[in-house]
Amino acid sequence: MSAATVKGWCPGALRPMLSGDGLVVRVRPFGGRLEALQITGLAELAGQHGNGLIDVTSRANLQIRGVSEEGHRPLIDGLARLALLDPDPATEARRNILVTPFWRTGDATQSLAAELEEALEESSLALPTKFGFAIDDGTSRVLAGNSADIRIERDRTGHLLVRADGAKLGRSVAHGEAVSTALALASWFLDSGGATGGRGRMAAHIASGAALPQSLRGETEPAPVMAASRPGHYPQGAMVGVAFGQMLHTTLQQFAGCGHALRMTPWRMVLSEGKREMPSAPGLITEPFDPALRVIACSGAPRCREAHADTRALAAALAPRIGVDTWLHVSGCGKGCAHSGTAAVTLVATRAGFDLVRDGSIRDEPALRGLNGADIVSDPSILVGGH
Repeated sequence: MSAATVKGWCPGALRPMLSGDGLVVRVRPFGGRLEALQITGLAELAGQHGNGLIDVTSRANLQIRGVSEEGHRPLIDGLARLALLDPDPATEARRNILVTPFWRTGDATQSLAAELEEALEESSLALPTKFGFAIDDGTSRVLAGNSADIRIERDRTGHLLVRADGAKLGRSVAHGEAVSTALALASWFLDSGGATGGRGRMAAHIASGAALPQSLRGETEPAPVMAASRPGHYPQGAMVGVAFGQMLHTTLQQFAGCGHALRMTPWRMVLSEGKREMPSAPGLITEPFDPALRVIACSGAPRCREAHADTRALAAALAPRIGVDTWLHVSGCGKGCAHSGTAAVTLVATRAGFDLVRDGSIRDEPALRGLNGADIVSDPSILVGGH
């Protein structure tokens, strides 16, 4: 199959997706972490074989944009040299793992991630495209609001548990049992029909009435949820936001300075490991309450072939004008690739203009249709019902 024909699923490196600006090549860092040499190499590859734009995704991955058909093979070869490539597309698709960025040297996080990655490579489970795992094993949970179907967490006393998304309680496990229990849950999901009927996600499967078997059913409450993370200094390093989830390859290159590794997050932020000064580069967000942190926008036109408008330009113009407690989602089409959940205001581009949904998602009935982007910018009270 030609790389340019690959579409309809989340992109990978081995199975890229064709967009308006070329192939989108998704890189999934092992353990949610990039070494300094890998950061440098990725930045160089994005500049040589892409258009220089790199997405930071809600699945804690990086996407190199604007790759040509001819440039895909040398890009793949470069990723292999950087040890950032899976052995085959099936393994790549299964290795959908979120890792808490707040792990400390010597704790269980990185070993659990490595064990899970190895087990998924050896597995033959045909999991749905968006099916994923989360390793959220700190004293507080930081990934509870992020998409995952099977979660490795801790309880209030610090013991490990494995929990199916959608179930309030998890099963207590020893360290050596965590990964095998997680894969047993994934196998049950498939065997019980979770991948059929248009669901494909664990929480929806359980909500439909699917009952976990006794061997996987838990009775342990997970640890409390930590408040949302923001740019700033943490014991692990400096956390910085990426405006609308996209940066220049030269910005990525700056993170490699002084040998600092980079930990990925699903919040369109990255943590520069061990760094004590906040990074500074175009498109980075260093202030904890910058309004751009509350705006989600997909790539938009002309970068995406499906998009009907330049979402990034509208998002940038609206960010300083939205309320302090308002979350804004600007989608270039009705698919909602950047955000499937709800927001205080959702703008969906159509051929006839923007549809506006209040306190809902792209799937909800718009309150207004056919809005002009320039009119919204000049009178943002439209967003909250001022008209």
